[in-house]
Amino acid sequence: MRFRDRGEAGRMLAERLKDMRGESPVVLALPRGGVPVGYEVARALGVPLEVLVARKLGVPWHPELGMGAIAEGGALYVNPEVLAYADLTNEDALTVAQQESRELARRVRLYRGERPLPDVRGRTVLLVDDGLATGGTARAAARAVRVLGPRRLVLAVPVAAAETAEALRREEVDEVVAVQEPDRLGAVGVWYEDFYQVDDEEVLALLAQAHHHPEASP
Repeated sequence: MRFRDRGEAGRMLAERLKDMRGESPVVLALPRGGVPVGYEVARALGVPLEVLVARKLGVPWHPELGMGAIAEGGALYVNPEVLAYADLTNEDALTVAQQESRELARRVRLYRGERPLPDVRGRTVLLVDDGLATGGTARAAARAVRVLGPRRLVLAVPVAAAETAEALRREEVDEVVAVQEPDRLGAVGVWYEDFYQVDDEEVLALLAQAHHHPEASP
């Protein structure tokens, strides 16, 4: 089954999460693609929406190949298998992380301005993205959220590679909730009829809409 777009995927995901409404969770969406999904989840549950910014770390000679990720607060994940495949060292990964941290900081300023991350101590956090493939970005984001002291951390995505979801359940989060968990994922985009590139304007517009409603502001 393919989702029509991220909006439909978010509404279907919200159905899977409706029993969590009583926990008054906070939705933290990964920009850019996770924000339209997270917006629908937050709206359906009547809970706050905010962004948590993470950045993939690409192999220097093949930027599309992720060797790890960074997230707000200095969270870092490095995939040792990709490092070995690319014949790179941890120092190489840290160099790329330092370069990407400037772009990460720029995006935090762009999306949140002076707003801090919401206080999630003792609360349930729904960490939302538009799909889970290798899981590098999700791992870095989960580590960033853990530092904030939530009671429970749930990774929620419309579609997740089954093997990756199982690894994250074991190692990073309390639960993974997905509408679909195929054994063979391929690219996340093939599970959507319209997997357009979300731009900063859309992210900012959705955040403004979410914060306009009293029940949907941190």
